[in-house]
Amino acid sequence: MKILIRHFFALIILGYCLPVFSQAYPSKSINMVVPFAPGGSADTIARPLADHLGKHLKQAIIVNNRGGSGGAPGTAFALAAKPDGYTILFNLSTISATPEADKLFDTKPQYELKQLAPIALISSEPLVLIVKTDSPYNNLADVVKDAKARPGQLTYGSSGVYGPIHLALEMFANSADLKFQHIPFTGAGPALTALLGGHVDLSMLALNNALVHQKSGTIRIIASWSGQRNKLIPNTPTLKELGFNVEYPNWGGLFVAANTPNTVINRLRDGVKLISTDPEYLKSMENLNIPVTYLDAPEFDKFWKADAAKISEVLKKIGRVD
Repeated sequence: MKILIRHFFALIILGYCLPVFSQAYPSKSINMVVPFAPGGSADTIARPLADHLGKHLKQAIIVNNRGGSGGAPGTAFALAAKPDGYTILFNLSTISATPEADKLFDTKPQYELKQLAPIALISSEPLVLIVKTDSPYNNLADVVKDAKARPGQLTYGSSGVYGPIHLALEMFANSADLKFQHIPFTGAGPALTALLGGHVDLSMLALNNALVHQKSGTIRIIASWSGQRNKLIPNTPTLKELGFNVEYPNWGGLFVAANTPNTVINRLRDGVKLISTDPEYLKSMENLNIPVTYLDAPEFDKFWKADAAKISEVLKKIGRVD
């Protein structure tokens, strides 16, 4: 009898506990870490993603900007969180640069790529070189001419050391045998502010952000890092057209920690897959001039590994830069 009573109470306790353990993900708000300051391309892409994915998952997704050092500290922060799907990471292509850069500086890696599990590729667009509208540089030839005449004196603002802008500009500098002075900021937004304030000569933006500021008359786009001319800027030449064998796809993707439960990973994958064809989401991205370039995890993983290998080779070629 005592045994039956104990079993009876055990079943009651188990009945109360089961809903807790089997509670469907997500049951609370989600923190989306964006390792760049507000106003840059990562932030611009992440916000509509967070909004629409959150609506689908029926939980708020809160964008948490943690800018600095090309996105490395923010990425490490996201990976240090509990791997339960309540901290997710939206990052750019330079997520692959930091581990290789750490090797160049013989420092302990802030994170390793094997710690990350890809969820989906969200977007891919070119970076473009920008100047103020009253800048003396009307085209890339003007920049090259002045940079050759005054080595190391032309300044450019970036989103941080080995961030997208830094890496892309140094790829160009290496190809053109030029030397620029690099001024790192916590994100593309602060770098743009410095450009508009006359504190740096050059900077770069993702095309969607650049178009907004070009339309307002504050900047001029003078070159593109894309493989071919973009229909949104048909009069802007690519570096390849101008004789420099440089191309840099500025893609953005969603990640979680590699040891996140598969049920959570699949829930996020399914969510992004659904919103990638949602007319409201697509319209919100179109309004921002952001191309949706969706790839599910397996395809994104192949794309990411191939791109990481290219970035690794570029970094080895460029070497240590300050």
